[in-house]
Amino acid sequence: MKFGVAMFPSKELQDKVNQYRKRYDAHYALIPPHITIKDRFEADESEKDEIAKYLKEVAKKHQPTEIEIKKVSSFSPNSLVIYFKVEKNEELQSLHDALNSGDFYGENKHPFVPHLTIAQGQTTQEYEDIFGHLSMIGIQHKETLDRISLLYQLENGVWQVYETYRLGEG
Repeated sequence: MKFGVAMFPSKELQDKVNQYRKRYDAHYALIPPHITIKDRFEADESEKDEIAKYLKEVAKKHQPTEIEIKKVSSFSPNSLVIYFKVEKNEELQSLHDALNSGDFYGENKHPFVPHLTIAQGQTTQEYEDIFGHLSMIGIQHKETLDRISLLYQLENGVWQVYETYRLGEG
């Protein structure tokens, strides 16, 4: 079974991201806008309760964090993914590190770049047009995130929330 850990922003920010994802993101229907804290990993369904217990402990040790988004960016040339770049901060990095140190289902395959994907799955030409357009529009947004969620993937590719944990609460 595939699992992952993410932070979901406010409905207001999700709506803003979804304005673009509806048109530009091939994965729009599979998962709401989110910041990935732990990439997908394989685990047996019987391990779900142990995973949940671990996440609850990690959440207790971390405080809510303010996120700030100032620009549109991309993973080009490695990948034609366009995203709203979330400024990295100590708390986000600490959360990521707690779940990607290798003790908890391995280390992340990529460097940690907190972001909200807005476009993926386009041709090079489409990517260039979309990136140019979105860069001109820009974004300025701040909000506080106070939860992490354990997700699992269904057979049809859709991600579901298994459980959500409030940061800083015992």
